Amino acid sequence: MAKNAPLIETGMILYQRGKLGARELDQVRRRQERLGVPQHRAIVDLNYATEEDTWRVLAEIHNTEFIDLSERPPTAEALAAVPVKFVFHYHMVPCVLEGEQLTIAFSEIPRPMELGNLRLLLSKRIKIALATPSSIHAFLKSRYGLGAETIQKLREDRNLADGSEEVVFDVTTGDDDSAVDATIGRFVDQILVEALRLSATDIHIEPYYSSIRLRYRIDGIMHSVPVPEGIRSLHGAIVSRLKIMGGLNIAEKRLPHDGRISMKTGGEDYDLRVSIIPTKHGETVCLRILGRQSLFLDLGQLGMEPGHERLFSEITKLPQGLVLITGPTGSGKTTTLYAALAHANDSTRKIVTIEDPVEYQLEGVSQIQVREDIGLSFASGLRSVLRHDPDVVLIGEIRDSTTAEIAIRAAQTGHLVFSTLHTNDSIGAITRLMDMKVEPFLVGASLVCSIAQRLTQRICLHCRQPDPDIPPDLRREMAESLGLPESEVTAFKGVGCVECNQRGYRGRVAIYEFFLMSDDVADLIEPGVRTSSLRRLAREEGWRSLRENAWTKIQSGLIPIAEQQRLTRQLNLRDWLKFAGS
Repeated sequence: MAKNAPLIETGMILYQRGKLGARELDQVRRRQERLGVPQHRAIVDLNYATEEDTWRVLAEIHNTEFIDLSERPPTAEALAAVPVKFVFHYHMVPCVLEGEQLTIAFSEIPRPMELGNLRLLLSKRIKIALATPSSIHAFLKSRYGLGAETIQKLREDRNLADGSEEVVFDVTTGDDDSAVDATIGRFVDQILVEALRLSATDIHIEPYYSSIRLRYRIDGIMHSVPVPEGIRSLHGAIVSRLKIMGGLNIAEKRLPHDGRISMKTGGEDYDLRVSIIPTKHGETVCLRILGRQSLFLDLGQLGMEPGHERLFSEITKLPQGLVLITGPTGSGKTTTLYAALAHANDSTRKIVTIEDPVEYQLEGVSQIQVREDIGLSFASGLRSVLRHDPDVVLIGEIRDSTTAEIAIRAAQTGHLVFSTLHTNDSIGAITRLMDMKVEPFLVGASLVCSIAQRLTQRICLHCRQPDPDIPPDLRREMAESLGLPESEVTAFKGVGCVECNQRGYRGRVAIYEFFLMSDDVADLIEPGVRTSSLRRLAREEGWRSLRENAWTKIQSGLIPIAEQQRLTRQLNLRDWLKFAGS
């Protein structure tokens, strides 16, 4: 048993209540012994029980009160009774002040010495309560802003009470104030670590006249993150720190910059693509987070239905042909392409990619970075790649007619070619290639498969509930698409909890639309062919749209109706007439 663990096991109580299985409890005990962590931490680290269930049991063991901060927010009197620096130092939330007794929520039972110090510092009787670490972190961030403790320390060191003075220091030498340099670096690290904790894909730092807005893109949606008051005065220092990390020129503030940052946290490596552009009120920073290890997914983890997964696996084994992934920016096309390459990557095949930029590094794959400034474009690079005896070629994107023509020719001469294209659906890839001056017969002879995809927010499993309010027209459409009676149609939604930051969503899952080229469709391809004609024939052969494939995920409880509507809804004539008449 881990040091300082209570005699009564948290895991045993959860096991007795059906929250843990016997095998899971054994794994928890092994982790506890191997790493020397408290058992309740091991349970949550392994994701075997929710934080709330685990901490409620911990409160019972220690005979203390459990407080849900989302249901019982702290009172103003309690917060005013404790200086901010104590709140962050002890990582606690003052909840209720009753006379001389102050109830404080901790994430761990404080040691007797810490409790004695608090009593002396606050001149109050302290009543201990427990709250989950996530809820305490969320409350402190929402009230004081991300990294408030770091900025508070910086202001104390620099005597900046009101934030009216711009903090300027020489970050290249550290001669001005190395302590300030370290503090700014710590604040930047907090921004990055918080983004990773929330599984954000992008970080935006945007300066305005009197404020800075920090936003994370989580599951495809932008979310504002509270920042400490007066942070505007530190904007220049923050940007300089990021420039140094990305190997950029800190003196250049008039032109856009692009760089790259490598970092490691939690045993996993990450690359951050840095983009900085000048605006009226200062430089705006966008960081794209690229996880090197997150690419090595089984095809099933992409969100494909079993039939699609088997089909995609067979496609990666083909000797030649063109495979296109279509969808808007941010729809997960790169992840799908790299999962295909990882599946196709073995010692018997030579794989070469040409990308702009090389976002992920794949072992065993030769990757080329496009450099337009020196003449290395997709088209010129692809010509060289084909002379390098490849079996599989990945082209980051088909942007012009020259690249399209070379890709088509490569697919006809014994190469399996993967690439992306910007179209609304899978069938639109045919007409898009023809718009790029590719001959119709070459499209029919070369294109093997076109796959459209979108990324949807996944319902949080911890707060998922049945959604009884399915509109009648959508219920009918869903029943017809799935071949079910209307009474058997089901949908779910997330109501929000600590595990998902009260969002109701946790993670993302892709929806796919597969179009396979057939002889009949190839015969139909000619100049001026209509997409509607191609779609009609494809549907006769079993093609299903993104919207129809999304109903399957709704029925299984993976995504809510709102997400399907957000990504696939289209106005028809009936809708237009309804809105026009209102």
